[in-house]
Amino acid sequence: MALFILRELFSLLLTIFVTGYIFSGLKRKFEPDVLASYSYFDWEDFKFSVLVASPGIILHELAHKFVALGFGLRAVYEIFPAGLFIGVLLKVFGSGFVLLAPGYVSISGANILQSSLTAFAGPVMNLLLWVGAVILLRSGKNLSHGKFIGLMLVKEMNKWLFIFNMIPLPPLDGFKVFQPLFSLFF
Repeated sequence: MALFILRELFSLLLTIFVTGYIFSGLKRKFEPDVLASYSYFDWEDFKFSVLVASPGIILHELAHKFVALGFGLRAVYEIFPAGLFIGVLLKVFGSGFVLLAPGYVSISGANILQSSLTAFAGPVMNLLLWVGAVILLRSGKNLSHGKFIGLMLVKEMNKWLFIFNMIPLPPLDGFKVFQPLFSLFF
């Protein structure tokens, strides 16, 4: 069995591209001439946004996938078109609020413990990225302005991805993580 199917690779690439677009403009907020930077599409800004925002989302989903595969389960990344559309729509209208649910990993045949551990893998990845960025920021004395801004954004994005995903309400990961406890008491 292949690790990835072609449709899944396309979905991951589309997620990376759309995530980069949705978060483009973040670096501009830290530039001195903000108004001049909005006159054209900036590929460097787009690349920066992809490098800052996509790892937290993509690695989160791949953590789910690889833990499920480790249990011998079938796991495929699926794109969530409505989630991408809402994120793009909010960006186009300049809402300043980001709501992004680009996709999920479809898992077949998991028992409740496997489901809980697989669900926890995604937020743990965000926790690792958050803590890693904090460590790099604290130890990086000679960081360039761009690297400093990038690490600050990685830190904040992954902090909020971890916190949000651990809320114990369906369909968030936190619900699946705590579901074994819920089944004991309710």
